[in-house]
Amino acid sequence: MQRYVGFMVALLLAAGAFGSGVQFGQGASGSTQIASLFSLFAADATTAAAADDLGQFWEVWQLLDDKFAVGTSSQQLSREQKIQGAIDGLVAAYGDPYTVYLPPTDAQSFAADISGEFSGVGMEVGMREGLITIISPLPGTPAEQAGLMAGDVIIRIDDMSAERLRIDQAVDLIRGEKGTVVTLTVYREGEMGLLSIPVTRDTIAIPTVETQQIDDVFVISVYSFNAVAEARVIDALNDFVKSDATKLVLDVRGNPGGFLESAVAISSFFVPTGKVIVQESFVDESKNDTFRSRGRQVGQFTPDNLVVLVDGGSASASEILAGALRDHNLATVIGTQTFGKGSVQELIDLEDGSALKVTIARWLTPNGTSISAGGLEPNIVINRTVQQRQDDQDPQLNAAVRFLGGAEVVSEQSAIDDLMVPPAGE
Repeated sequence: MQRYVGFMVALLLAAGAFGSGVQFGQGASGSTQIASLFSLFAADATTAAAADDLGQFWEVWQLLDDKFAVGTSSQQLSREQKIQGAIDGLVAAYGDPYTVYLPPTDAQSFAADISGEFSGVGMEVGMREGLITIISPLPGTPAEQAGLMAGDVIIRIDDMSAERLRIDQAVDLIRGEKGTVVTLTVYREGEMGLLSIPVTRDTIAIPTVETQQIDDVFVISVYSFNAVAEARVIDALNDFVKSDATKLVLDVRGNPGGFLESAVAISSFFVPTGKVIVQESFVDESKNDTFRSRGRQVGQFTPDNLVVLVDGGSASASEILAGALRDHNLATVIGTQTFGKGSVQELIDLEDGSALKVTIARWLTPNGTSISAGGLEPNIVINRTVQQRQDDQDPQLNAAVRFLGGAEVVSEQSAIDDLMVPPAGE
C-alpha cells in the first residue's frame, strides 16, 4: 500500500488516484475504534452525567431535548444525528482541516471517489486562514480555462455560502456530472468586487511532466507526483543529458503532491545515496521514520546549476522535493512561499459505515524543518502577479534563467499572503 502525501481535495476535484493525502488500513481496526468511540453514548444520560468530564455534555444534551422548539427551518434530530453531530464537533475542535469525520453517506462517496475516474473542474483547494482557497488550477482544465487562479478565495458555490463549509463539503458541491456548470463566486486580491465565474465540469486529464529548453537551461515542469511521474521524469532527464544544456530548472509550481514513493524516487536522482530526503514524525516517536536517497544521481548538482521553482500551489510532495534539495545545498529555490501541506492522514472505517480521516504524522525536511509550519521560504523570493499570469508573463522562470546564467537576482518583498475578504453580507 503506497502512502499519499498530497491533497485529498485534488482527488475529489479531478480524476485519477493521486494526491489523496491518506493512508488506508493502518493502525487500529475500525471495530476496535468504534467500541471506544460510541461506548459513552450507550450509557444512560443520568449515569453518564455523574462523570465530571462528561457531565456538562449530557446536561446540554438533556436541555436541548427538553427545551428546543422545532421551527420551519429546523427539525427534530434522531439519536444517531445527535451522535454524529457531537463527533463532528469533537473532530472540528482540533482545528486541522485534514482531520475530518465522514458520516456514512460521505464515507461511501469518498470510497467511490478514490477508486475510479469521475468529472470535475480540475483544481486544488485548501484551507488558508479558515477560508477555502484555490491552491492551483491544473493546466488545460476547465478551472484554468474559466479564469480561476491560485489564491482566489471561494465565497459561494452556486447559491451556497462557503463561509462555514469544510473542504470536503465544498468539494462535494463543486464536483458533478460532465457537462454541467458550477458557478464559483470568488474574492481575488486586487479586484474591487467579487467575481462570479461559471465553470463547465469535464473529465480531467491531469498532465504529469513537460519540458522545454531556454538557451543553456533545460526546464522540467512536474505537475503531479502520480504513479507515472517517476518514469516521466526519467524520460525528461534523459532528454536533458542528451541536450546541450548544462543548467536545470525543476518547476513544481502549482504541483499539489501525490505519492510519497514518487517524491522519494525523484529526489533520489539528485540527492546522494543514503542522505535523508524526508522525515516522518508521529506523536509516538517510536513510529518515526526516515526516507533516504536511493542514489541514482544523474549528475553533480549545486545551487549554481540547479533551480527549483515553487509557489503557493507547491504542496506536500513538491515541498518534500524542494526541502531535500535545499537542505542538502544542491539547488537554489526561487519563487514564493509554498503552501505548507506537510502531513499524512489515515482513513479509519467505523462500524456504522462512517469514517474518520485523521492526521497521524508530520513531514520534516532533512534539517528538521516542519513543512506544515507555514511552508518553505525560497532562497530568492520572486513574485508573480495576477496580471502577469493573465498576460502569460513568467518573471519567476525568467529570474531562474538569469540566475543560472550568472546574473545577480535579488529577492523581492514577499507578496501578502493574508487574503482580505469583504465582511459577510457585502
